[in-house]
Amino acid sequence: METSLGMESLAIKTDHKPEKIENGKGVPLFHCDLYDTELVHKIAQAFLPGISTACVDNTSGDIFRTPASVAAEFRKEMVDYITQRSESFVAETFVLGDVPEVDVSANPYDIISDFVDDFATLKRNLFSRVSGWLLSEKREDKIDDFVQEMEINGFWLTDKREAIAHTLLKNVDFKNEYHCNMRFDSAEELTEHVGSCGFRSMNCENEGCNAMFSTRHREKHDSGCPFKIILCEQKCSDRIMRRDMDRHCITVCPMRLVSCPFYSVGCQSAIPHGVLDQHCSNNLHAHLLYVLRSIHKKTCEEDLEQRLNQVEKELSPSQLAKARDLRSLTTIVKDIETKLGPFKPKKRKQG
Repeated sequence: METSLGMESLAIKTDHKPEKIENGKGVPLFHCDLYDTELVHKIAQAFLPGISTACVDNTSGDIFRTPASVAAEFRKEMVDYITQRSESFVAETFVLGDVPEVDVSANPYDIISDFVDDFATLKRNLFSRVSGWLLSEKREDKIDDFVQEMEINGFWLTDKREAIAHTLLKNVDFKNEYHCNMRFDSAEELTEHVGSCGFRSMNCENEGCNAMFSTRHREKHDSGCPFKIILCEQKCSDRIMRRDMDRHCITVCPMRLVSCPFYSVGCQSAIPHGVLDQHCSNNLHAHLLYVLRSIHKKTCEEDLEQRLNQVEKELSPSQLAKARDLRSLTTIVKDIETKLGPFKPKKRKQG
């Protein structure tokens, strides 16, 4: 029988008040409990896919059990498992000399993700191990569907997962790079520190961005925030939201490179769109020659230059203003040639 997922039932302390501890002499110390909120959230996001994988692989091929029927039990087992692994991680890896052949990642997300993957592997039943199930697309679909089902039913709420992730982070962050490890003799000193601690949370100041991160990561986030207003990458005068930069550069930026309108007849220049008219004005002589070549394909260069001089003398300012593309200039040249009469190349003596 299908077992429906209930709301969050695992009791976990979620408030992170400054921790008061005692040193070896019985003197109270106040411990800053701030941490990298962005990383903790990322770790917490890995829990649902992990438990979904464990539940799906454990019940595949079983007509009497479903992933939902074992989810609550596996959730508790997974929390216990990854907590124990995190508590012994530093000792096993560094103190006891159990150093693996490959370098140990110092990133808590990588470490804890490995714990979650190991737990899911332990829960595979015989069917999932031998049937080719692990490589099937159906398995991936069932894992994704069960993750969505747990989210809809509020099976494991985000704040509960983040509370666990915070504890795991402190256990495996042996370099203290992602949580604050400062301790103080008084609550006043701690309060003063919290106001300037690099791990205090802040919201992105860019309009439209809802990201939250530790203050120490402000510059890192700002350098890639899609909502940051920045100067055009192609050096035009506009300021654009970073996420709209590609579209701006391709569609409307006056500095985007375009082919010359006379590309098909010989002008191979790539010109910023904003100076295209200037390019056409400055290179009218060359563009006229390209057009004449396309009209008189078998005429030699010397004769074309002669005809070019005749055409240029007949060009009026109004015609010049219209000569901005191949079709317009070709029409103008043909009209002038009609006026000039048939082109008669110079007769040359036989060598």
